[in-house]
Amino acid sequence: MNKPVTDMVGHERRGNLRLQTLVRLRWLAVAGQTAAALTVAFGLDFPMPIIPVLALIAALALGNLVLSVSFPATQRVSPRIAFAMIGFDLLQLTALLYLTGGLANPFAPLICVPVIISFAALPLHYAFALLAFAVSGVSALALSPFPLPWHAGITLEIEPILKFGIWIAIIAMLGFAAFYVQRITLEAQQISDALAATELVLQREQHLSQLDGLAAAAAHELGTPLATISVVAKEMARALGDDPEHGEDVQLLVSQSQRCRDILSRLTSLSKEDEAHMRLLPLTSLIEEVVAPHRPFVSQMEIRVSGETGGEPVGNRNPGILYGLGNIIENAVEHARQKVEIAAHYSETRVTITVTDDGGGYTPDILPRIGDPFVSDRQKNPADSRAGGLGLGLFIAKTLLERSGARLSFENVGGARITVSWPRWRMEADMADQS
Repeated sequence: MNKPVTDMVGHERRGNLRLQTLVRLRWLAVAGQTAAALTVAFGLDFPMPIIPVLALIAALALGNLVLSVSFPATQRVSPRIAFAMIGFDLLQLTALLYLTGGLANPFAPLICVPVIISFAALPLHYAFALLAFAVSGVSALALSPFPLPWHAGITLEIEPILKFGIWIAIIAMLGFAAFYVQRITLEAQQISDALAATELVLQREQHLSQLDGLAAAAAHELGTPLATISVVAKEMARALGDDPEHGEDVQLLVSQSQRCRDILSRLTSLSKEDEAHMRLLPLTSLIEEVVAPHRPFVSQMEIRVSGETGGEPVGNRNPGILYGLGNIIENAVEHARQKVEIAAHYSETRVTITVTDDGGGYTPDILPRIGDPFVSDRQKNPADSRAGGLGLGLFIAKTLLERSGARLSFENVGGARITVSWPRWRMEADMADQS
């Protein structure tokens, strides 16, 4: 699993934007710009270069209209085309602000919007290019010779030190907004990828857990036609048993049909005899099942099961719990020096399973982030050259266990310790509901 995880992190995963999304955002910009320009020029009667301003707004509207007519609403645009469109929007907005007071215009911070969109939707090299373009545009606005539209006969002067402060504030806003949007988008993409992988794992585990039922169903369905074949073969043996040419072949047919019936009979009896074992898992059986594949890979595997009152919890097979506990034990075995301890305790209200290894434990910077997707660093056993990790695999295990009502905690006790705890009723109910 480590290789796909590395590929996911290193690969640029931002896809093509839908044209309709950009068109709608542009129409919103056209409406807002038109309303602001008309309100200032005619509502407040402030003098301003209204003709050039309306020409810039009309250019944006015309380009948007051409796109709407030329392409279907479902059309997707490549990152390069989206970069060109957002870049044009940034240029048009910068020109509008330049004509209407530059940094003195209270709408100047809107120059951050195209940059924020680019960091959420475009590959990083395009987004950084737009960020550089926006910084250049903000610097040009600081040098605008056009005054802020204001009452006739009054020029609103902005002190150079205040204008410089506004410039610094907008540049800082561009940088912080770009960084946070990029991080949030990356984390959302990682969560989406990890959850998709979780669903695939759960489907596989559910498929494997249903194979016993499919085997029993196949035995039942094949029983009738095979019985017919066996009857016909015996009738042929009576008629052709002494035939020198076909007698041997008929006897072979009878023996092979009987062999098939024996195999199906064993499958059917296995399903009946082991139905409770396969479908109902007491806590002890659950632990033994998830531990069994990992015993050969660690020197000591110690299991302790204890309870206060009543019998141990029993529920139907839950692929999510089996996979989640199996992944945790696999990681413990992988990082252990010699010993892995698994302690289970149940009471009338709770069921707790603790997995402890004697390895190096978690690094202090990773411990608070355990369970996030693609977090894969852990103190390695120097004598162990196996490539391990607690990345996507542990995220999937944690997600599946939490779906069953479990709460997980991670700590260092010399080695690493993971504690999984369920309300007893929730564990049994969920195991029954999700089987």
